[in-house]
This record gives sequence, C-alpha cells and structure tokens, in this order.
Amino acid sequence: MHPTTLSDLSIWHRLGGADTATEIAQQPALWETLADTLFHDRARLQAFLGERLDDPRQLVLFTGAGSSGFIAEMVADSINAQWPAEVRAVHTTSLLTHPALYLQRDRPTLLVSFGRSGSSPESVAAVERVRADVDDALFLDITCNANGELARRGAGQADTCTLLMPAASCDRAFAMTSSLSCMLLAALTVFERAPWEQRSQRLHQLATLARLGIAQWDAPIATLAHTPFNRVIYLASGPLEALAREAALKVLELSAGRVLALANTPLGFRHGPKSTLNADTLVVMFRSIEPLARRYEHDLLQELRGDGVAGKVLSVGPQGEAGDDDYSLPAPALPDSWLAAAWLPFAQMYALQRSAALGLTPDNPFPDGTVNRVVKGVTIHHG
Repeated sequence: MHPTTLSDLSIWHRLGGADTATEIAQQPALWETLADTLFHDRARLQAFLGERLDDPRQLVLFTGAGSSGFIAEMVADSINAQWPAEVRAVHTTSLLTHPALYLQRDRPTLLVSFGRSGSSPESVAAVERVRADVDDALFLDITCNANGELARRGAGQADTCTLLMPAASCDRAFAMTSSLSCMLLAALTVFERAPWEQRSQRLHQLATLARLGIAQWDAPIATLAHTPFNRVIYLASGPLEALAREAALKVLELSAGRVLALANTPLGFRHGPKSTLNADTLVVMFRSIEPLARRYEHDLLQELRGDGVAGKVLSVGPQGEAGDDDYSLPAPALPDSWLAAAWLPFAQMYALQRSAALGLTPDNPFPDGTVNRVVKGVTIHHG
C-alpha cells in the first residue's frame, strides 16, 4: 500500500517517514505562529538593526551551509534591491575558506546566520571569524534551536540578536523542511521595508496558499513519485534559482543519492546541461511571477515538451497561461522570494514520496551514519 496523503501517519510510521510528513504538513500553521512572534518582536528587531540598512557602507552577509545557505541565496538579492546597504549571500563553506574575499576590517558588517540546529561547526566558526576580522560587527542569528550553540553563545552578547523560530520548526527528521521555510520567511519579514502590518499579512497569505497547494498536490505527487525516474532536473530563475538547488538537494538526500538531481536556470540549461536529458528524466520548472521571466520559462517549456526527450516535463508556480502549469496556485502579487515558500512543499513532498517508493526510510535515509542531520567531522582551520 502506497501512502497517498501526508496525514496517513500510521503508514508513514511504518515506512519511517512520520516526522518528515508531519514537518511538511505543519508549515502553514507555523508561518501563522511566526507572523505573531515577529510582530510581537518588531520593536526589539528594529532597535537592533537601527539605521544600518540605510548606510551604503554597511555590509550585510546572509550565511548558512547546505539548505541554510540556499535560504541566504533566496533572500539576499531581493533585500539588497530595497536598501542602500550592500546585501550579499555567502555560504559559510565559502566564508571560512576565503574570508578575505568577503570581510574588511574597517567595513561595518552584519552577519545573518541561518541554522536549524545552530550547532554546525561552520555556523559557529563563521561567527567567530567575523568577530575576529571585523571591528564593527553585529550578528543576527535566525535559528530553530533554543539550546543550540548559536543561541547559547549569543546570549548576553551586546552585538548579537537571536531570533528563535517556532519550537516545532526544529525538524526531528533528517531533511530540513519546516525549519527552512520558517527561517526564509523570518528573514524576508525582518528586512522588508513595508509596514509591519503588511509583512504579517504576507505570512498569512502564504499560509493559506500553501495549505491549498499541499491539499491539491498531495495525491498527484504520490503518483508521480512512483514513476521510476532516476534523474530529476529542477529549473528556476532569479530568487527561485536557489529554490531549485534546494529542491534538487532534497531529492539527493532523501533518495540517499540513488536519484541524480540537478538544478539550473531556464536560460542556462541550454548551455550544456540539457545534454543530461533522457527518457528516465523528470524536469520540473518553478515559475516566476515576473512577466519577463515567465516568457523565457514558457519558451523552454515548449521546447522541452516539443523535443520529447525527457520522460516528463512539468511546472509549478502562479497560475498563468492556460495549460502551461501543471501544479499551479492563484498566488497573490508577491515577489518570487516570498512565493518560494509556497512552492517548497512540492519539492519536499516529492522527495518524501520518492524516498518511500525506493524503499528507504525518509526520516533517516542514511542509517549507517555516512551523512548526518548535523554535520560532523569538520576541522576548523585558522589562518
């Protein structure tokens, strides 16, 4: 018997995926809780940030590793476009190996760290590196774990503000799902220029949208995941490019590497990566809300469907041209960086169902410990 809905927890318990299924399904409710938490904390957050975002000399670095790094990529450009400060995304895995490329001692720097556990060695080391290398540094730690290293070390530090996500977002399962979407929306909300009432409204709009998507897509995704594609290509542009990378990582993680998953942009895909297509390939395009981007996306969808090389080509996104989108929703007029949260459940549900279809245990697809929920085995070098 194959699971057809996230709510079939008795089946998911038997398959070893109950935590992952629960953590995907709970996201809309957590975003509503997050809206209330952030609104309550708005004065504290504004006092911490002060006028720094209005200073062109101010550098803001969004950082994390793996999925947390993809959050940084999803939010940085759209926030950078709103403020005089320079806002960049840099993975901790790059910041630690090449700090001189990103840090200047005499440039005021705000490091925004994303961490589900808050205890990965790279997250802690990135904070220590910035504190040592920059004279005027502030730290905003967005984390899901009140007992993690980021939260523990930041307590009582005048240069640090810790922003805790709803407790249930600290995923128990291997894959980051509700932790990722909560941290993504928290960053967008905190750094948005619109009035706080509008920011809170956005979170509630997205919660409503995601509930609809999860309900409508649940059974079709379960059927899709039982088609034995051994390659998955995710395509997206702008802030959604990082969403495509996160979606590909979810497939790799929950399939324990049995399904090869790649990510690219609609325009970049023709420059070589298109050669990966064959009859065993599923192509998924996350559609932008931007009219110009949608024209490029439409062209490639038509081309791929016309070629007939890939096993299946489908798209996910705001309702648009009739017949163009297979998994679409009546999305509000929000930027792509915000709407990414509504498309995330598609990727999460597909990876969950594909893992189960392969006979793996989605809550822990690596029972031998070769890959861990919190990264291990990292030696931090100083120089």
